[in-house]
Amino acid sequence: MSSPLYADIVLDRPLDHAYTYAVPEGLVGAIGVGKRVEVPFGRGDNAKGIVGWCIRVSDQVPLREVKSVAKVLDDVALLDEHVLKLTRWMADYYLAGWGQVLSAVVPAGVRDKAGIKTITYVELTPRETWPNPLPNVTPKQKATLDRLKKAGGPMEMAKLNKALGYASPIGSLVAKGFVRKYADRVDRFAGETATDTAAFAAKPPEATWTLNADQQAAWEAIEAAIQAGKHQPFLLHGVTGSGKTEIYLKAIEETVRRGQEALVLVPEISLTPQTIERFRDRAANVAVLHSHLTDGERAGFWRRIAAGETQVVVGVRSAVFAPTRKLGLIIIDEEHETSFKQETTPRYHARDVAVMRAALADVPIILGSATPSLESWNRAATGEYRVLSLPKRVVDRPMPKVKIVDLRHEPKVPGKAFAVGPTLERAMKQALVAKGQVILLLNRRGFSTHVHCPSCGYVAQCRNCDLGLTFHRKQAMLVCHYCGSETAPLTKCPQCSGAAMRYQGLGTEKLQQELEERFPGHVIQRMDSDTMGKPGSHQRVLDAFKDGLIHILLGTQMIAKGLDFPNVTLVGVINADIGLHVPDFRASERTFQILAQVAGRAGRGEKPGLVLIQTFTPDHPCITLAADHDFLEFAKLELAHRKEHGYPPFQKLARLIVRSEKEEASAKFAELLSGAFREAVIRDSRREPGVVRVLGPAECPVFKLNNFYRFHFQLQAESSGRLHEVLREVLGIVRPPHNVEFQVDVDPFSML
Repeated sequence: MSSPLYADIVLDRPLDHAYTYAVPEGLVGAIGVGKRVEVPFGRGDNAKGIVGWCIRVSDQVPLREVKSVAKVLDDVALLDEHVLKLTRWMADYYLAGWGQVLSAVVPAGVRDKAGIKTITYVELTPRETWPNPLPNVTPKQKATLDRLKKAGGPMEMAKLNKALGYASPIGSLVAKGFVRKYADRVDRFAGETATDTAAFAAKPPEATWTLNADQQAAWEAIEAAIQAGKHQPFLLHGVTGSGKTEIYLKAIEETVRRGQEALVLVPEISLTPQTIERFRDRAANVAVLHSHLTDGERAGFWRRIAAGETQVVVGVRSAVFAPTRKLGLIIIDEEHETSFKQETTPRYHARDVAVMRAALADVPIILGSATPSLESWNRAATGEYRVLSLPKRVVDRPMPKVKIVDLRHEPKVPGKAFAVGPTLERAMKQALVAKGQVILLLNRRGFSTHVHCPSCGYVAQCRNCDLGLTFHRKQAMLVCHYCGSETAPLTKCPQCSGAAMRYQGLGTEKLQQELEERFPGHVIQRMDSDTMGKPGSHQRVLDAFKDGLIHILLGTQMIAKGLDFPNVTLVGVINADIGLHVPDFRASERTFQILAQVAGRAGRGEKPGLVLIQTFTPDHPCITLAADHDFLEFAKLELAHRKEHGYPPFQKLARLIVRSEKEEASAKFAELLSGAFREAVIRDSRREPGVVRVLGPAECPVFKLNNFYRFHFQLQAESSGRLHEVLREVLGIVRPPHNVEFQVDVDPFSML
């Protein structure tokens, strides 16, 4: 008799340990690491069946009696050893349950087997097995046998019935021994995007472009790392238009030629179509993972990747967990982008997870940006990353000329408020007359961003959040951009009954209306989350813009990066101050990045480019230095400011948010929890003085959000290890009351 087996199971709960279950004899052949199981959880009769993940199987008998696994839910493991190691690190670093992390990294469509359908097949049995003498058959039975004989193999029941024009008498033919019937599960999306792998091998190894000296130096360093097959992080710092993508493509080519797979992360779905088009020029099988796919499509790509049928995986944040089997390279384009940060549990940063995955897999990783995050820039300064610089645009094209337009001194039209000032309007007309194209950035969507009563001062706010409502004209609704609640437009003030409600503020929808009125005869298109919701919408707009069918493209930050259109001669920033004056220590960095990135969309072809930045704070360093394309000076100033105040990258930061539907309960527990941290810090400071600081608690800048009252405080520490020690010490003993929740955000990116 074989030894009994036991499985360690982690659950989708905020728990830092696994539970041991016995494996019944009937499930011994099915259980396995990386598979999901159903197990009873709870005491006695209150135990309920819940889903968990198997992380270990052994014959080591536990010290106490344990319950048994009820079901094994997966035929094959959904996670391999490498992803298990990565998610274990994530659970430790981001202070989440390992089961929570595992449930987050495997798409729902994969867990639910989306795209897998059961098909019934029929086929003739071998002739020698037919009964002797042969039984009589009806005309329909004979026609069915003739059709199956013609097929020469198994045939789908549905296709057989369609070919015959009636329901085939399969049941009677099975009974007579002529036919066998069986069911099989088929992947509906298998091979849908696969192309001929030989097509790639037949392509010449030479790049499409001749590299300049800076590109060549960068490529030689990366090529050596790929060929060595060792982990090395590269920070590819290149100005916009310097040819970073060509370096990515050559690195992908070399990786695929070595029989390995490349994983490419991009920050926005809007970048994916253009990026994929380029990658498919260099690799035959490219898989895409992003949020606009259906569950079935995403699951189909995931299964193809796991089966080793892809060469390149391109996707947004969650693609970092793609189940590649022969990973040889990771690329993160626009590594500075905040969209790589997950804002729900587990609150991981895809860039940092990708760096860890590359280290665990012992492969090179390239982090590319024209405006690197200050965390990455500092790691390069300390030697953790190797910097590869591309300081010039390809073919020596000049950087676009940037002018700052001081909105305080722009001429005003009495009684009218235009988003496009006179200076920008003149430049747009000149660009359009010269057959150039225009891109306009306004990082606010909607029509009117501020609705108020001039009589009593009432401001239309969300009933669930401390946020003003935005009027969307097409929807004819006031919308909260956080919780999504909608309210009918106000015709009179609900507070004083005044009938003169004012709809003010500027969003992309209102900007589009203004442009259509002021630039008749030109095709104007808007790109924001309101207009780009349908599958393929990004691709259609970008293709039309590329073909010159759109003259003016306006939008939010999704148009600020990655787009490469040679005929764009003018870029206008409608209001550079949006996001600059919020209570967040990264506000200046984000403003610099978006200005530098959108400025880089101009002058990428033979025509020179011009950028106009409209602002009410023309002397702010992040604006003046972005206009000068001077990242190095900006980084120097901002890092000095961060160091002075103990902010990342010089100290580690964790933000704790306490929330409750009862304001008093939230405030009380925030004081209790922050007090527990202070006591722990005081105890530890006797050994290591000044290592950890506790700041707060205070009301969050957005105090009420989705009907929860929120308080927050933060911990700053000189090292990650010290920060995590204090967090684990306190969080292991302090529990919130039933009506209070709290969240821990390690390396937070939003302070609102």
